Amino acid sequence: MTHVSCNISTMKVVEELRYLVLAIQREGNRLLAAELRPLGITPSQAEVLRVLRDHGPLTLNALGGLLVCETGNSPSRLVDRLVAQGLVKRGIDKVDRRYLTLSLTTQGRALHRRIVTAENRLHRTMHDLVAGQALDETITTLRTLADAFPAGAALARRRDPELATQEN
Repeated sequence: MTHVSCNISTMKVVEELRYLVLAIQREGNRLLAAELRPLGITPSQAEVLRVLRDHGPLTLNALGGLLVCETGNSPSRLVDRLVAQGLVKRGIDKVDRRYLTLSLTTQGRALHRRIVTAENRLHRTMHDLVAGQALDETITTLRTLADAFPAGAALARRRDPELATQEN
């Protein structure tokens, strides 16, 4: 990371940006949790199901490399809960039998569809809040910041399947 000398004014703007991102993340997660509560699942568990649906089957390590919500926690605890709920199954990797792979069960795929519906409700609400705003520059700025950190790298791997296979 290169460090550029910043004046106090610039530092205050960057600090405000950090707090704005935190506020939006907290509220977005709170709203998503409320949408998912009737489904009996947390946002972190929903993310695991989403990643497995979009990129699975995956090893535990590969799954961990694609998660954003739970960067500080071990994905194995999340997976254990989802296996116990009958939403995720463990299987033998087809390429290397020494590894276990994770994939969605039929019940997990059905719940995934309901999760997408809940997420879409949240996204419509957020869209209505920013309607008419030019978001491309904002997204570019946020990606630049996020890409400097592991969670941003996980998002980049999810956007680009080539990166996901190179990492794992």
